[in-house]
Amino acid sequence: MAHPDPATAYQRPTEAVLAELGSDATQGLTTAEARRRLVQHGPNMLQAEVPTPAWRRFLAQFQNVLIGLLLIAAAISLALWAYEGARSVPYEALVIIAIVLFNGVLGYVQEARADRSVAALRAMSAAEASVLRDGQLQRVPASDLVPGDSIQIEAGDTIPADGRLTYAIALQVAEASLTGESLPVAKDSDPLPQELAIGDRSNSVFSGTTASYGRGRAVVTATGMQTEMGKIAGLLHQARRDPTPLQQELDRTGKLLGLIVVGIAAVMIATIVVVDGIRDLSGLVDVLILGVALAVAAVPEGLPAVVTAVLSLGMLRMARQGAIIRKLPAVETLGSASVIASDKTGTLTKNEMTVRTIMTAGGRVELHGTGYAPEGELRQRDHVLRDDALRAEVTALLRAADRANNAVLQEHDGRWVIQGDPTEGALIVAARKAGLTDAALDARFPRVGEVPFSAERKLMSTVHTDTERPERLLVFTKGAPGILLGRCQEEWTADGPHRLSEERRAHILVANAELADAALRTLGIAFRTLPPDALANPAALNEQIEQQLVFLGLVGMSDPP
Repeated sequence: MAHPDPATAYQRPTEAVLAELGSDATQGLTTAEARRRLVQHGPNMLQAEVPTPAWRRFLAQFQNVLIGLLLIAAAISLALWAYEGARSVPYEALVIIAIVLFNGVLGYVQEARADRSVAALRAMSAAEASVLRDGQLQRVPASDLVPGDSIQIEAGDTIPADGRLTYAIALQVAEASLTGESLPVAKDSDPLPQELAIGDRSNSVFSGTTASYGRGRAVVTATGMQTEMGKIAGLLHQARRDPTPLQQELDRTGKLLGLIVVGIAAVMIATIVVVDGIRDLSGLVDVLILGVALAVAAVPEGLPAVVTAVLSLGMLRMARQGAIIRKLPAVETLGSASVIASDKTGTLTKNEMTVRTIMTAGGRVELHGTGYAPEGELRQRDHVLRDDALRAEVTALLRAADRANNAVLQEHDGRWVIQGDPTEGALIVAARKAGLTDAALDARFPRVGEVPFSAERKLMSTVHTDTERPERLLVFTKGAPGILLGRCQEEWTADGPHRLSEERRAHILVANAELADAALRTLGIAFRTLPPDALANPAALNEQIEQQLVFLGLVGMSDPP
């Protein structure tokens, strides 16, 4: 069976891809076939660099010209000491050797610590996947996936391999780690005949990315080093390691010093020979010893140790900031950079959105705290929020934002994490900061329907019953403020809904622009009521319910570094 080119699987219908891979969308592979393919293709893992033996890594610390000069100086000093009868302790040679060893041990220890940290990070990676085998959905190690496996994808899952989607229900995937795209990408299973870049392949999923919303299923087309992430890793392995500016300068300095000390020794010996002459072999040896001693004295024994110590301090300072430096010279390379061109989301930032500002009809509230920990105060003009009317408006907004939401806030080993879309997660965290609990909201507002987000509408809505007021259904909607406002007729205040005038509408748009200018991502939140039998016909659950809304306010959020 010839396997299809995974790079072009997105251009063919799912049936054709499944046939080429010898797989079935409803049964998956058999366990026996999966084992056979695992032997053929190898484990679904990125190829690690061949570990460097400890002795070789230690010797690598001495591979520069200046260290070579010091070792030559130490050898000459020991030779002279032995020639003179070894009558005293060779302090100079011992000091040079001690400095060289200190330099090597310090560099080796720092790099070994960094390698252990990197290994610990690798061990934290997700290692399981939901896969369909023998017609049964089961959890298997991600390393056991093979081309042709049918993997189940749920919100919060890390995609374990590259695949072609066979179906998708409101599936969105955060691909910032691969493409740099900050917003989740909507996915479907439709073929894309034209040639497209990776970020535009809406019917494909890629290893290392994360499903933030919805669910789907994909047939694996590439594993291990054949995935897009694996290709990047391969390029990194092939990258040429050029010496850093500091290494180049030290090599130049070492070569220059070598020429200088040889020149000094030659001039000194020649001068003595010309002026005093050489009467016997003993006199010649004395002249040579004097010239060599002068040359050894010119070598800066402390320079390598000073350089290593300074780089080690830099490595420690960066480690305190959470940056792992695997090679000491990389500290100097970073210090030489004047411009760094980098993707922001998920690289310079955590891709953990945090609500910073909420604006309602009654005013503006700032939320303190960073990340997904539900800890922080609601403040108004640098004071704890005490305005009951404004608090009621903010609570109504956050209640709606929490309900129009598919993310889940969980605590694992003392750390708060979000399963799902980071933006939706930020709204849940903000609701918890306001004192709204998941249990209470679930009990009062059970969900009975959803109109998923779409790139065309830029809105997402959920429908809920109200156990305290069974005579109504509630629709909670969130989305792009400009589009949402166009569907609102009223604005919510502490006194109830009021007509949304054109003047007030313009004021809200100006406030939205101000939040955007402050580098905040903005969302609008709204709601409406429906009769209790409005969804008796399932076909009524569509975007038409996103009309005649009541505007609750704006939310501004940022991605912390």
